[in-house]
Amino acid sequence: PLIDDTAYPNIGDRMSAAGVSWAWYSGGWDAANAGTPGKTFQFHHQPFNYFAAYAPGQPGREHLKDETAFLAAASAGTLPAVSFVKPYGVENEHPGYASEPNGSSHLVDLLQTILAGPDAETTLVVVTYDEFGGQADHVAPPTVDKWGPGTRIPALLVSARFERSGVDHTVYDTTSILATIERAYRLAPLSSR
Repeated sequence: PLIDDTAYPNIGDRMSAAGVSWAWYSGGWDAANAGTPGKTFQFHHQPFNYFAAYAPGQPGREHLKDETAFLAAASAGTLPAVSFVKPYGVENEHPGYASEPNGSSHLVDLLQTILAGPDAETTLVVVTYDEFGGQADHVAPPTVDKWGPGTRIPALLVSARFERSGVDHTVYDTTSILATIERAYRLAPLSSR
């Protein structure tokens, strides 16, 4: 059964309720949504797809779009306030079925499209991964709760507004991305994390 958004709200629900424009863009979404997913399209990598408010025929479904729509919006300067982009399986750099060079090239294409578009000066891009980096660390990660933070993963922040490059050694976790969105748009937090 689909997750009840009223019992378990997600960041999309919070943004929609506050009138913040947003979209989840996924490589191969149009084909998958039409019932003909590609071989490496992963439904389990589409988090909103599991919530009742985003089921077929529901108003929230309009926020789920194909990655080609993201490229068009970035080029045209019509990006929503918040965009999530999940590349198609063979371009997501996941070990075992994806190609790191293809994934890296795809990421560069996405970044170049954003930075060449009219929204470049007001866009912050956060690039992150779901696992692997740090799996062979010589020190186990600290325990925060039963969810993690888990192994270290890379995060890259890109913005035309940054005056210089650098490395931040502050410890974050992936909920830091949600917290950034919540604070930027004054949204109620999803949890204590």
